[in-house]
Amino acid sequence: MNKINFPQTFPTIHTERLILKQATIEDAEDMHIYLSNETVCRYMGIDAHETIEDTKEEIKWYDNIFKEQTGIRWGISLKDNPAIIGSCGFLNLEKQHCRTEIGYELHHDHWRKGIMSEAIAAVLRYGFQEMNLNRIEAIIDPENTSSIKLVEMLYFVKEGLLREYESGQKGFDNVFMYSILKMEFHRLYEMKNKAKSLY
Repeated sequence: MNKINFPQTFPTIHTERLILKQATIEDAEDMHIYLSNETVCRYMGIDAHETIEDTKEEIKWYDNIFKEQTGIRWGISLKDNPAIIGSCGFLNLEKQHCRTEIGYELHHDHWRKGIMSEAIAAVLRYGFQEMNLNRIEAIIDPENTSSIKLVEMLYFVKEGLLREYESGQKGFDNVFMYSILKMEFHRLYEMKNKAKSLY
């Protein structure tokens, strides 16, 4: 029987340009900058934060899902600057079925620099290789074309439209369901490594 390997201590992930780490209350001011931005929060299913206390509650939620083992949310920082500029991670973890949902957001000033694709790729690798996940889902607003392009670039497969799946600011919202499986991720990762070895 497949079993999830949930980390006992919060894992830190290093990539070429980034450090993915645990967010703390001390990071609230940096995080509030982007979580109070309506453009950033538009497709997150939450209102832009009005006060620093809203952001502290968000960080407490990160702590709670880790303690309850229902998710992990990493704060994203650049290697040359410790300030958190976004987050990425898992939520709604279903241990019995070895599946989870991925969520993410990024400070507007850092859009279109490949930062989120680098962060998500690292989180996918951790989820499949270290946690033994079998399926990772992305639930995306059909109007969020940037996020759609992002997950498709990372080889997520579009499975269909979920009608009135979420309650949003204007009522019930339709969403697209995307997913990537462990076997797909490993196959693509191996192909990419083989391609690199040819040059």
